[in-house]
Amino acid sequence: MIILGIDPGTATTGFGVIKKTKEIKVIDYGCITTNPGLEAGERLKIINNELNKLIKKHQPKIMAVESLYFFKNLKTAMPVSQAKGVILLTAAKKKIPVYEFTPLQVKMAVVGYGRAEKKQVQKMIQVLFNLEEKPKDKNKRKDDATDALGIALCYALKSKIKTT
Repeated sequence: MIILGIDPGTATTGFGVIKKTKEIKVIDYGCITTNPGLEAGERLKIINNELNKLIKKHQPKIMAVESLYFFKNLKTAMPVSQAKGVILLTAAKKKIPVYEFTPLQVKMAVVGYGRAEKKQVQKMIQVLFNLEEKPKDKNKRKDDATDALGIALCYALKSKIKTT
């Protein structure tokens, strides 16, 4: 089973693609980035187009997305919500079921402690999947990419789906 994890954002949307069989392996990860000088609609279109390419390339059966359960300021919450809307629409058009997880759920699944620091989660993802500490590809170095892998892993660990 292929699982696509998404950490939504307008400037940077992290993605992580994992395959769950008897073990869990990373297939791909990175970030979809948009230029802050573009209009909001154009940025959302880029997210949609890039997500469609990822779906076509990897054929995920499940999409796991970070849910927005709180925000510190409306200025950042609105664009993230817009990006998430595009992500949900893209998944719906491709008939891919979407499961949402809070940061607390992801931290519990990955580290075993819901109040873990972000860096602890990222380090655990790096260790679990044997990822390079400083990948050459700058899109793989971003926190959003490892966060997306954590979201995908959260689904893989919580799902009751039998694998072959």
